[in-house]
Amino acid sequence: HELAKQLRAEWVVAATGEVVSRGANVTDKIPTGEVEILCSDLVVFSDACTPPFEIKDEVEVQEVLRLKHRYLDLRRPRLAQNLILRSKVNLLSRQYFADNGFLEVETPILGNPTPEGARDYLVPSRVHPGSYYALPQSPQQFKQMLMMSGVDRYMQICRCFRDEDLRADRQPEFTQLDLEMSFVTPADVRALLDGYVKLIG
Repeated sequence: HELAKQLRAEWVVAATGEVVSRGANVTDKIPTGEVEILCSDLVVFSDACTPPFEIKDEVEVQEVLRLKHRYLDLRRPRLAQNLILRSKVNLLSRQYFADNGFLEVETPILGNPTPEGARDYLVPSRVHPGSYYALPQSPQQFKQMLMMSGVDRYMQICRCFRDEDLRADRQPEFTQLDLEMSFVTPADVRALLDGYVKLIG
């Protein structure tokens, strides 16, 4: 009992005992609100300092504090669900396009500058002083090369980089689903993407 009184949030413990009903103390405020453990043995693996904020969605926390302790912020249910959803969408996307004859090809991150809508991020070369790589705004030149090489259905979930001012729908680094098809009609493209949207919707 004395050890149990010392326990605080974020401590890592092992409790051995019988799982029983809470009886009149049942609550719907926590996932385990219907049961409790009649503990016969308690081991503390690690104690912890009090977190800078509670790890739950309803807490109002300044963004600077959340980002400083991002490892805690990502444990909040809403953000954790975002990671899970993104992973599921990526998995469904790859499977859908593979089933429709697409080949996923990973294109280079370091390449030549291309004339696109924004400025390039440049990376200096240590091996070739005075020369620079450009981070891709999109895989445009690479996927066109693939089309000419006989890869008539290409897809990639790729990172893109654009040196431009921040706007509501723009940021310097983002992920896009990139597709290219040869010898198709507009109806073919619409049918393919309609099926995709229905799948992930």
